[in-house]
Amino acid sequence: MENFVYQPKGVCSKEMRFEMDGDVIRKVTIVGGCPGNLLGISRMLENKQIDEVIKAFEGVRCGAKPTSCPDQIACALKQYQTQGH
Repeated sequence: MENFVYQPKGVCSKEMRFEMDGDVIRKVTIVGGCPGNLLGISRMLENKQIDEVIKAFEGVRCGAKPTSCPDQIACALKQYQTQGH
């Protein structure tokens, strides 16, 4: 298991914490943001493949914002991958 922390940009959430097992997400904890929605999203991500989540979440917008918490999750996972994990 490996822990990865990401500081999202342009959204209400302040921090995203991932417990990773290779390319599988085991647990996600999101600090800040919309508590119910993000708790639900976090639970849905458990045991999912990174590429599956990126494909589903990349480009999702929140209202008029150019990004969203799901989009920032995709950004976090892409950063994780580019760091050689």
